[in-house]
Amino acid sequence: MDPINVDFTGRGRDDGKKGVADVLIPPEHSGKKIVINIILTLVLGAVLYYFMIPAINLKSIELYLYVVFVCLIYLLLTIISSKAFVKPEYLPYVKKRSKVPGIIILALAAVALVGWLTGVTLFRAKSYSKLISVQDGDFAADVAEIDFSSVPVLDSSSANKIAERTLGDLSDKVSQFVVSPYSTQINYKNTPVRVTALAYGDIFKWIKNTKEGLPAYIIVDMTTQESQLVRLPEGMKYSPTEHFNKYLLRYLRFKYPTYLFDEPSFEIDESGAPYWIVPIVDKTIGLFGGTDIKGALIVNAVTGECHMISTSNDGTTKLPTSSFASDPEWMWIDRIFSPSILTQQYNYYGKLNNGFINSVIGQEGVKVMSSGYNYLALNDDVYMYTGVTSISSDQSIIGFVLSDLRTKETKYYQVSGALEATAQTSAEGAVQQYSYSATFPLLLNISGEPTYFMALKDSSELVKMYAMVNVKQSTIVGTGYNLTECTENYAAELKRNGVNVDIDVDEMGAKDDPTATAPETEDISGKITEIRSVVTGGETYFYLKLDAGSTFYKVPVALAEKVVILNVGDSVTVSVPKESSGDIVEVSSLK
Repeated sequence: MDPINVDFTGRGRDDGKKGVADVLIPPEHSGKKIVINIILTLVLGAVLYYFMIPAINLKSIELYLYVVFVCLIYLLLTIISSKAFVKPEYLPYVKKRSKVPGIIILALAAVALVGWLTGVTLFRAKSYSKLISVQDGDFAADVAEIDFSSVPVLDSSSANKIAERTLGDLSDKVSQFVVSPYSTQINYKNTPVRVTALAYGDIFKWIKNTKEGLPAYIIVDMTTQESQLVRLPEGMKYSPTEHFNKYLLRYLRFKYPTYLFDEPSFEIDESGAPYWIVPIVDKTIGLFGGTDIKGALIVNAVTGECHMISTSNDGTTKLPTSSFASDPEWMWIDRIFSPSILTQQYNYYGKLNNGFINSVIGQEGVKVMSSGYNYLALNDDVYMYTGVTSISSDQSIIGFVLSDLRTKETKYYQVSGALEATAQTSAEGAVQQYSYSATFPLLLNISGEPTYFMALKDSSELVKMYAMVNVKQSTIVGTGYNLTECTENYAAELKRNGVNVDIDVDEMGAKDDPTATAPETEDISGKITEIRSVVTGGETYFYLKLDAGSTFYKVPVALAEKVVILNVGDSVTVSVPKESSGDIVEVSSLK
């Protein structure tokens, strides 16, 4: 009999026989262990599904990851139960048991790869460019001369700051709850407002209060800056900040296991009842490309009752309900399409409308949205506004886009002028002595003139002033402590630069804002030691340096005409904002 050579690696053999590592040696009670491993995998897989909650849909990346994790769990249990870590002779057994999970993982990888390849923009540029339909609009006709009573003067961060202060009205439970990140700008009773849900302060406060639910929500009027805490007769039991079965997306996953969901938004109906609007996502190009919205689930935040609506009139979405657009019961809903999806779809349209090659080489007619957006209330809907710029330059806009967040109706308006960031810089520069920051602009129609409108905020996110910047000439800036003053100053600046407009502030409904007041000032006196002058944007400014320090005080001629007759050695008194600092400080008055 030939001698038996033991070789755990199977290498270096010269007798043609297998080593021990190649011999299939099952562990003791292997059949029983297989059954136990399968049962444990099912249990752990169920726990994993509960927390991952992937859609049972081949268009869901999360589903592929979930199945891979389940296969890995089975393989790990097999290795542990066979003790292959310490007994190499069981490695062939583990290898055999890993074949089926390995085949499943490879099959999923192949399906995902093919699905991704069939949806890449290189091959499907035309399909991507048709995700959104864009029509040319008439600025003067579509964007009516604005009624200031409907202009949002706050941005989301300022509104959320106000909501946080308003939470103090929930005095009996204020320590239990915080303002949640889920806030939505809507039109409520023909007024632009931002509604904000609450969240539990921490896990222990959730345990204490989850049975009663979230007791209130907050409404912030975006025009008057007034806020209101609305207490509910019965608390909200379902929200994205809940846990376990009342966590909104888990609750919906168990009811609708095959649907893909986008980020929920919080809204209220005309009676003030709270709802979560959860868009239903579809991947329309390949398996993972062409993200679009085919409908939405309307979830009563108190009872959990769900209604499904479709965004299509032609029945192509195959949702078991009538079209949302033709159902008056749900016309109060303002947001179905998220700004991120609308931005992505428009950029596909702007880049790929003339083919993929053109988007890379030549780039004729290629355009994209600018880096920010804001909301505008028109025709009882909420529109996303953003500028459009050429792909080859981001220094100016070539037009702007208005997209209806409810219907996705999108119009492009050809208006050339300053980029929004440039307008923000101009507005901040006009009041640089206060170090205010400008909100992202809204584009308004001021007597036919495309005009950027911004609120100017202090470091506490409180609105202190307003600014208007002409789109075509960003050096034309009007500011004021209230809307009336801002509009009048803007009209004066337009006329000073040869643009004649007929603005009736009363007809525009401008309201004085009691929260926007002039900052406190202090007087500084001294003798002039140096005078300089400069002309910027058609305006003449004098810079005075006093013996009281090294600061130059900026004096517009329009503010104090007598500055032109001052000389070195003259004594003056300037009024400047309290605690102002810097090399240059703009004065509010000169004596």
